[in-house]
Amino acid sequence: MRVLGIDPGLRNLGWGVIEMAGSRLSHVANGIIRSEGDTLGQRLLSLHSALTEIVAHHVPDAAAVEQTFVNKDGAGTLKLGQARGIAMLVVAQAGLTIGEYAPNKVKKTVAGVGHADKSQIAHMVRHQLPGVELAGPDAADALAIAICHAHHLQSAGRLAAAMKGAA
Repeated sequence: MRVLGIDPGLRNLGWGVIEMAGSRLSHVANGIIRSEGDTLGQRLLSLHSALTEIVAHHVPDAAAVEQTFVNKDGAGTLKLGQARGIAMLVVAQAGLTIGEYAPNKVKKTVAGVGHADKSQIAHMVRHQLPGVELAGPDAADALAIAICHAHHLQSAGRLAAAMKGAA
């Protein structure tokens, strides 16, 4: 199963694709989409176009997006939310269900600590996906989101199997 992780951002949107075979995870691809254009609409359109191409090329079976956290900059939070909306739209257009995870949940799953910094996340992503060449911190975060979703899917699969066995 292929899992796409997306770290939404208006200027830089990180993405990462991993392959899940049982409990084994392997790296497929990662990158950063840098939005283009002078207006918000142009930037959002460029994110949509580029992410649509990535989904078509890598054909994920599942996808996850990081939830937006609200900070003191309301305008910045709204813009981030719009980029997140584009990411969710592209995934939904591909017919995939969308996993959503809070930043602290992703950090705790990947690094074992809910307040890990970007360098710790990148280190743990490299540890869990040996040989990965990270395109940057946003791509590392996107791979961490994909890893978090893969662990969630594995847990849900084990629970379903246990429930079926108990019936």
